[in-house]
Amino acid sequence: MRVIDADGKQLGVLPTSQALAAAMQRGYDLVEVAPNAAPPVCRIVDFGKYKYEQEKRDREARKHHHATKLKEIKIRLNIDPHDYETKLNHMRDFLGDGMKVKVTMMLRGRENAHPEYGNKLMQKIIEDLQGCSRPEVMPKLMGRSITMMISPVRGGKKQEGSRDEEEKEA
Repeated sequence: MRVIDADGKQLGVLPTSQALAAAMQRGYDLVEVAPNAAPPVCRIVDFGKYKYEQEKRDREARKHHHATKLKEIKIRLNIDPHDYETKLNHMRDFLGDGMKVKVTMMLRGRENAHPEYGNKLMQKIIEDLQGCSRPEVMPKLMGRSITMMISPVRGGKKQEGSRDEEEKEA
């Protein structure tokens, strides 16, 4: 196996017993860093410090990793047209920022007898967000609510009438 010492200098290709002896002599551990290489690469390091630095690198990498975010919008069946437009603009903003949107419609009382009206409103939302999104999970009736998931389209732009465009023009 190829052995690298604590300072980063190569000691050459050594048998396992000699590599272990060299590590013991220096008071460090022998750690295999590239097992699939030909020959395998091992390092003479303080294993606790090596493990700590590796975890530190992993934490730093996770910090820069962009997790998909989910926003939830709740609506009612008999929503006012102005409120509907406001919710639609919020959805466009979230989708424009690359977030997924979960739309939940709560049905109360007699609204439960006619879930087809709720499905019709959900289809209207899908049509109104056509340019900047696609339905990931189609509307489903679950108990007393209808839910669907909308995800942004790659390269999709915010549709006309969104708040950001109006603020830029002002």
